[in-house]
Amino acid sequence: MATRTIVKVGDDTLRKTCKRQEKFDLRLAILLKDMADTMYKAEGVGLAGPQVGILRRVAVVDVTEDHTGLLELVNPEIVEAEGTQTGREGCLSVPGRQGVVTRPMKVKVRYQDRKGRLMELETEGFEARAICHELDHLDGKLYIDVMDRELTPEEIEGHIPEDDAQ
Repeated sequence: MATRTIVKVGDDTLRKTCKRQEKFDLRLAILLKDMADTMYKAEGVGLAGPQVGILRRVAVVDVTEDHTGLLELVNPEIVEAEGTQTGREGCLSVPGRQGVVTRPMKVKVRYQDRKGRLMELETEGFEARAICHELDHLDGKLYIDVMDRELTPEEIEGHIPEDDAQ
C-alpha cells in the first residue's frame, strides 16, 4: 500500500485546471492505486489528481462502507445532470471544515478506465455528489467556492436540517 501526501487548501495546485490524461500505462495504474490507498487511509470517499499534486484529469471515488465500489475516473465529464440535492460536504484538502452544498441529484458521467476504454455511468444521490465534488477539483474548484453556507463547529458535530433530506 503506497499513500501520497494530500495537498491542503492554500496550495496553488488546487486552483489549477488539469490536463487530459493521454497515456494509459503502468504509471497511470500506479497513480490510481496510490490515490485509492490514500483516500481509504484518510477515510475519504473521493480523491482527485490535484489533491496529490498531479495536474491530470484523474479521480477515484468509493462511497461504499466496505470499499467494494471503487470507481477510477480518467478524463471524466458530466454529460447529463438532473434534479438537485443539498447536503453537507467536507474535503480531505480542507480539513476540519464542512459546508452545505447543492449538487445534481442524478448525473451521467463519461470517462475512461485505466486502460483507456470509454465508459459511462449513471448514478444518483451520494455517489453523484461525490463525483461532482471530485470533478470540480479537476477544474481548480473547491466545495468552499460553491457552498451555500459553512457549518459551525457545533453543526459539524451535530445534526443540521439538510441531513434530513438525504
